[in-house]
Amino acid sequence: MLFRNISYIDENCQVKTGFVETSEAKITYIGSEAPEGNTGRVIDGKGKLLIPAFYNAHGHSPMSLMRGYGENMTLSDWLNKKIFPFEDKLTKNAVYWATLLSMGESAKFGIVSTSDMYYFTEDMVRAVTESGLKANISRSIVNFTGDSFNKMESVTEMKSAVERFRKTAKGRVLMDASIHGEYTSDEATVRELSQYAKEHNLIMHIHLSETKDEHEGCKERHNGLTPAAYFNKCGAFDIPALAAHCVWVTEEDIDILAEKNVTVCTNPVSNMKLASGICPTHDILKRGINLAIGTDSVASNNNLNFFEEMKMLGLSAKIKYMDPTVLTPEEIFRAATLGGAKAQGRDDCGAVKVGNKADLVLINLEAPNMAPVHNAVNNLVYAATSNEIVMTISDGKIIYEKGEYKTIDMEKTIFEVKKAKDKILKSI
Repeated sequence: MLFRNISYIDENCQVKTGFVETSEAKITYIGSEAPEGNTGRVIDGKGKLLIPAFYNAHGHSPMSLMRGYGENMTLSDWLNKKIFPFEDKLTKNAVYWATLLSMGESAKFGIVSTSDMYYFTEDMVRAVTESGLKANISRSIVNFTGDSFNKMESVTEMKSAVERFRKTAKGRVLMDASIHGEYTSDEATVRELSQYAKEHNLIMHIHLSETKDEHEGCKERHNGLTPAAYFNKCGAFDIPALAAHCVWVTEEDIDILAEKNVTVCTNPVSNMKLASGICPTHDILKRGINLAIGTDSVASNNNLNFFEEMKMLGLSAKIKYMDPTVLTPEEIFRAATLGGAKAQGRDDCGAVKVGNKADLVLINLEAPNMAPVHNAVNNLVYAATSNEIVMTISDGKIIYEKGEYKTIDMEKTIFEVKKAKDKILKSI
């Protein structure tokens, strides 16, 4: 595939114009002149902008089944009165279709990869593989009752998934480890999972200091240790780690995250909707910590629109610090692209660069809300709505183009999700 006379955003967030060629899942040429010997599809770049695709660093794809199910509730009530009872009735079939729906929605919003924490791992892998997109899937571990680690059904499922699905679909699907949170497992479970992840070179995906109650409760349960200090003590940060939310982290916590090279994934829309608070992203970036962006689930968002996430990240930071200069559009755009790719261990993703995976999004710059263009990155962060997306490409394959889903039967998927939702509601 060749993009001709196309404006594109390079790895330094600068707009350049030229030719960009992809072949066999990778970007193979970038230059001011047309490459020799191209025989693939040629796309005219007039009025268009080519950007790296987005990497959603924290999500729960099967929860598309619960979109709009619980509103105007505290996180505790939302989980205990709505989400957990619904999840108790989930089936493999429901998870497959719900994940496929989320993959289609992701492609529509320019997301090609998701760090996905949930269960029914096999069915999630099947949906992601069929969609042509990517995911870092982790079987979330919860242990309220202090069960022996190796005797837990969830641990058996996790280990099986790691053995069976690691680097599935030519590396599009990767396996991570996940301890759900400090308040949902005992210390022995955290330590044993951290050791397993270390032995198998897995990224550790964790909910961290999402709410004030969680943060303060941890200090009460663990002799003054914050969640970050507790997980560090348990060895969870001795491996590559991805900490979602980090709303209530302290200066000392940020020191730990910086020292251990933990990626912080901020989830601005979900955190505001549940009134959890606002992540101190400016302080995190000042310490050189990798910042990524996540949507969380659509049950608490209620969509996967990464343009909304970028805009809300910028606006919420300015309000938190009461400073209009914090978090530049370039910092936000990097978090959505390179930051997310780094969080997932995808070092050859996240930038329009020769040798990188051809994970790309084609943007229409001639939409009324995108004109004129003084600065393309500014417009992407603060003016775009997602309606400007012409095409989403994963590993060089077109997944979504002009409203058409190339790999997903969206009509059937929506039908099956509705059917699964109705069946679950009748059984609750």
